[in-house]
Amino acid sequence: MTIELTILAYAALLQVVQFGLMSIALNLQLGPKITAGPRDTPPEISGIPGRLYRAFNNHFEGLIMFTIAVVIVTLGQQSSGTTQTCAYIYLGARVLYIPAYISGIFMLRTSIWFVGFGATVVMIVASLI
Repeated sequence: MTIELTILAYAALLQVVQFGLMSIALNLQLGPKITAGPRDTPPEISGIPGRLYRAFNNHFEGLIMFTIAVVIVTLGQQSSGTTQTCAYIYLGARVLYIPAYISGIFMLRTSIWFVGFGATVVMIVASLI
């Protein structure tokens, strides 16, 4: 298995961890009656649970692009030191993104997001040249 595929597996496991963190926080804030209910009306989520919820959803968006990059690199047999480093950078950025989002520090989460996104774009470009 390529390093990029291994990192993709770790990124997927990170999504599972994020789901757990978000679920616990939402259950504490909203209670199981709402979280296990039909959700006909979206509940108001605020504070740290709301930030964990948005970080969780943001990871889905980033994971789509990263998965595309990994598929291109792997199926195109274009794995290199550059693509491997970018995969590590992506995963590191996604790990750091969670506490950055929770902290609410101005521009921190955006900067970390951009590093992960940039690494993904570099992986795709590197596979083409």
